[in-house]
Amino acid sequence: MGKIIFYEDRNFQGRNFESSGDCPELTAYLSRCCSCRVESGCFMVYEHSNFIGHQMLVRRGDYHDNKRIMGMSTSDCIKSCKMIPMHKGTFRMRIFEKENFVGQKYELMDDCESIQERFYMSDCQSCNVTHGHWLLYERPNFEGRMIYIRPGEYSTFSDMGLGSLKIASVRRIMESC
Repeated sequence: MGKIIFYEDRNFQGRNFESSGDCPELTAYLSRCCSCRVESGCFMVYEHSNFIGHQMLVRRGDYHDNKRIMGMSTSDCIKSCKMIPMHKGTFRMRIFEKENFVGQKYELMDDCESIQERFYMSDCQSCNVTHGHWLLYERPNFEGRMIYIRPGEYSTFSDMGLGSLKIASVRRIMESC
C-alpha cells in the first residue's frame, strides 16, 4: 500500500490531502498542489485531471516544489495521481510501429534503451501490455517525457493528452519504490 501527501504550498505548507491510491481530481480536495511527500510506494503524478498530460514518477521522498519535478512553468501543476502497484513476476509487452497495432511488431520482456537501435524501428505508436508496469520515454536512454502504462491495450498514446509523443525507449518498473 502506498501513501502520498499533497500540500497546497511549497515546502509542505498549507492544507494537505493524503492518498493511498488513484486520485483523478486533486482540486476536489485542495485549491492547488505545490509540494508532496511520498511516505511509501510509487506514484505517477499528472499535470491535468483524469491522469492526462505531462507525468512524472515519484518515489519515497520529499518533493519541496512540484514545479521543479514536473518541469512546468505553473506553480500548481499536479492535478491527479495514480499509485503504481508492485509487480512480481515476468514482464511482457508487444510494441507496434503504428497506431492501432499496425506495422512492425516486437515483443519486450526487459528494458530497451533504444527502440531504433535494437529493432531498427523508428517509432512506437501503440502497444499491448500483458505483464508488468512500464515507463515509455520520448528519447533513448530513458530520457525526456514519459508515459506510465499498466496491463492493457494502448491503440494510441495521443489519448493520454501527450499529443504526438514518440516513444524511443522503454523501462520496466521493478522496484517497490
